[in-house]
Amino acid sequence: MKKSYIFWLAPVAMLAWASCKSDKAKQDGPPPATSVYLAEAKVADAVYYDQYQGSVVSLNNVELRAQVSGFITGIFFKEGDVVQKGQPLYEIDKRKFQDAVVQAQANLANANANLDKAKKDVDRYDMLLKADAVARQTVDQSTATYETSKGQVAVAKAALASARTDLSYATITAPVTGRIGISQVRLGSQVGAGTTLLNTVSSENPIGVDVVINEQDINRFYELQRKSTDTTFKLVLPDGVTTYDKPGKILAIDRGVNNQTGSIKVRVQFENEHSLLKDGMSTVLKVLNNQSGDRVIIPYKAVTEQMGEFFVFITKDTTMKAKDSGEKKDTIALQHKVALGPRLGSSVVIMSGIKAGDKVITDGFQRLRDSGMVTTGVPAPAAGATGAGGGKPAKN
Repeated sequence: MKKSYIFWLAPVAMLAWASCKSDKAKQDGPPPATSVYLAEAKVADAVYYDQYQGSVVSLNNVELRAQVSGFITGIFFKEGDVVQKGQPLYEIDKRKFQDAVVQAQANLANANANLDKAKKDVDRYDMLLKADAVARQTVDQSTATYETSKGQVAVAKAALASARTDLSYATITAPVTGRIGISQVRLGSQVGAGTTLLNTVSSENPIGVDVVINEQDINRFYELQRKSTDTTFKLVLPDGVTTYDKPGKILAIDRGVNNQTGSIKVRVQFENEHSLLKDGMSTVLKVLNNQSGDRVIIPYKAVTEQMGEFFVFITKDTTMKAKDSGEKKDTIALQHKVALGPRLGSSVVIMSGIKAGDKVITDGFQRLRDSGMVTTGVPAPAAGATGAGGGKPAKN
């Protein structure tokens, strides 16, 4: 019987405790309104850019290689300087090439002498043939010798031209105007024809920036190529802070899409008067977004993320019936799903979900247990003031 008595005693105690709690709730009444900070959703001119990783490239990048073999006997530039097209840069030992020119000139003179003699023989035999004083075979032989001599003269002229070309190759000049790099050879170095890299000259003004875009953006960039303005392209320098002060324009879109990556290369041209941009430099290319314009903007801290979706709380004034006074006005918090645009500093663009004039909760929504709770709001504190995470908002 003792065990049975304890079994029935426990429910009685529980009912008594529940009854006490219910009576206390009736005495306390509904929970107080939750205090929150509010900010108004406003329409503003939202100019924002899409970012692409870019690489600076010279529009004319030329490797210097020797076209004849020999030893370097002269270097006529300062490494890192801008060189002008046609300016002498390197000299290879010229002596054997000069000797080859002299020899070719002598061979040409010899060939011309043989040609002159053969021409005179032909003229002489033609006169004797008219007097029937020479055999026809002799005349034919002299004519053949004359034609052979003309061929030998042509060969000698070609050999002389080739020797002069080799001599000219012994002096290596700048093929374009641009900045020359650090020399890969020094005085006395032996170089081979077509194999030894001497240096590289890169044109710098204008200069290009290459970016890789997805194939879905091709039509957009073709449209930008036709209608770009001075604000369409901006370049951020490697420090991540400085924006280059010259506008860009699309120079070329590559011929085809890479079928492995589904991407295509775009080259944007920039003026580079002061040589600030260097070949190979890593930059960020900012491209004006097509959706820039008047957009709804709210503080970014008003946004919450749940399962990959974004929400904000807005407040709404409601009128409810009360037992004693007839009507009661309250402000409640409602959760709205939103589509986000780009971040603009501490704010964010809202593409859809709320409209201008809505009061969004920026701080204090962490204390809301569910959508529809009664709230009391004050304007959001100025930048640098303590918010919901670091203090309590003032109450009305």
